[in-house]
Amino acid sequence: MHHPFTPLASVPVDPSEARVHEEGWQSWSPSGAYALGDKPPPSSRLLPQCLKGLGGTPRAGGRPHRPTNDNWATVCYRPGHTVPDGTFQGEGLLALDPGDGSPVRLWAAADPLHTVPSIRLEVRGDRAEVSADGPVRELTGGDIQSVLADWADGLGLAAPRPAPTVWCSWYEYFTAVTEDDIHENLRAMDTLDLPIDVVQIDDGYQSALGDWLTLSGRFRSRAGIADAIRARGRRAGIWTAPFLVDPASDLAAEHPEWLVKDAAGGFAHAGRNWSHDLCVLDTTHPDAAAYLADVFRTLRAEGYDYFKVDFLYAGALDGVRHSSDDALAAYRAGIGVIREAIGPDAYLLGCGAPILPSIGLFDAMRVSPDTAPHRRPEADDYSQPGQDPAEFTGVGRQWQHGRLWVNDPDCLMARPAVETRERWAAHVEATGGLMASSDRLLSLDEWGVTTTRRLLGGVAR
Repeated sequence: MHHPFTPLASVPVDPSEARVHEEGWQSWSPSGAYALGDKPPPSSRLLPQCLKGLGGTPRAGGRPHRPTNDNWATVCYRPGHTVPDGTFQGEGLLALDPGDGSPVRLWAAADPLHTVPSIRLEVRGDRAEVSADGPVRELTGGDIQSVLADWADGLGLAAPRPAPTVWCSWYEYFTAVTEDDIHENLRAMDTLDLPIDVVQIDDGYQSALGDWLTLSGRFRSRAGIADAIRARGRRAGIWTAPFLVDPASDLAAEHPEWLVKDAAGGFAHAGRNWSHDLCVLDTTHPDAAAYLADVFRTLRAEGYDYFKVDFLYAGALDGVRHSSDDALAAYRAGIGVIREAIGPDAYLLGCGAPILPSIGLFDAMRVSPDTAPHRRPEADDYSQPGQDPAEFTGVGRQWQHGRLWVNDPDCLMARPAVETRERWAAHVEATGGLMASSDRLLSLDEWGVTTTRRLLGGVAR
């Protein structure tokens, strides 16, 4: 249910110097500072010292990034919360630097774990009109990143555990990864003397989304791979998208009652990806929650203790669930099922996750859209894979690192085929967050090996 927008403030601004930070809904939603005027302010006014020159300067002309089609609006933005043209909108957080020397102002959700209002800013002449559709509180500070950091510090969270270093199969092999690919790279880590703690098997080992314990034809034994990884002194990691279900999966065929419904009684729609439509697991159904717990207990028993849980936006979509819990309560409870199943010592990385409702649940969090071997995203949609959008939002969310969780800027790719690999490596290094390699290691040239070794070795392990 949508609530009306209530005026919060009318702030004098210098349109040529002012800028506004929009906080996007989830990991892949563009987040960062935009100039209100015709030219972006100098990057030195936006970025922490270590990130100057690495992108993320405010976008000129008051043109914030928006979805390019309805599917990406569901998969990468906040569904049902459209933004009028010419309006800025943050989901739970919006900051304004008036540009006239007066303090930066931040409007923040009063109860960010359970209620995330949309906060809007419209420029009318030399004033910014701010409104919200739910309860917020206001803070002031010296600059955008510091006032956001102050807000995060005020939540009183314990400092996150340091992240392990990771090798991930995704950006070389994508869904075509095989068990032999994992073994080849496991051997190469020793040959190249790379300081990798965790070997993470990404999407492609499972037969279908939802059928997590059934192997695809390219894999022989999950437990066997975990044993091989651990025998070489490394930790085993694995990817899942725990709230997504392929309509063609065995789970959907055998247990349609475990899926979130829409108002008309059909299945709630989580967007389209992997060339098919996606359904949502209803973790408020006791049997579905028991199944989810069994999946993660099984993986943990097989020797996996690093879990990347992805496409988590699905668990927070509106729909008809078994219980009367609202979507955000259902989401947090679903993550709670996973955490209980894997135990407190396992490392939990979120991705594609609603940012504010995830506070306090994760060790690390992807804070940007996917990177890619190419720099520009498709259709200039900054929620889509590309190095530019990953840098823009990664810089914009730097304030979260070490406060809410360890930031995951996405994987280092250092092979020669990657566009502007030097710039991308510099961005990953400057964030100081989770360091993960995602190359076929034997394809690295001397620069790639040296850079990968240096970035992974520079982490406090």
